[in-house]
Amino acid sequence: MPVSIDDVRHIAALARLGLSDARAASLVGELNGILTHMDVLAKVNTDDVEPVAGIGASGAPLREDEPRSASVEHSLETFAPKVEQGFFLVPRLATHEDASEES
Repeated sequence: MPVSIDDVRHIAALARLGLSDARAASLVGELNGILTHMDVLAKVNTDDVEPVAGIGASGAPLREDEPRSASVEHSLETFAPKVEQGFFLVPRLATHEDASEES
């Protein structure tokens, strides 16, 4: 079923997109090209093809999980202006709480 200019304008209106007449006509051609390609793919005989899930029949190779600590070349203070007990301290957002209520 081909896409018409009215279909493109209707979808653009639903998405609240402003389209010029030239762009709408261009989209009609692009969408019909995609649908034509999908029709060709739908005609491919896949009866003798095994279904595959993921990245292949055996999946992706995984490395062994070896616990190790992360090394940081610089001190934490170089990443944030304030650090306390290994945590970064950041100012409170004004939209969440009044700054005068800090304890």
